[in-house]
Amino acid sequence: MVVIRLSRGGSKGRPFFNIVVADKRVRRDGRFIERLGFYNPTAKDTEEGLRIAQDRLTYWQSVGAQSSPTVDRLIKQAAKKAA
Repeated sequence: MVVIRLSRGGSKGRPFFNIVVADKRVRRDGRFIERLGFYNPTAKDTEEGLRIAQDRLTYWQSVGAQSSPTVDRLIKQAAKKAA
């Protein structure tokens, strides 16, 4: 099964997450199929905190990829910000 989930990066105390498409059996920060965007929870007002490639997200959801609950929340947040 293919899932859309977060992959953690950054250093200790300064998290940074990539939104990736990966096989469910692969570890969280391991190999992935495609990077769809990023989420920076510690972004300041002048920095971009969330970016998602909507066209690729739509494609992966159309072929059956399931997104994690956290990614679902971020997708809704990005849609509200874009509107």
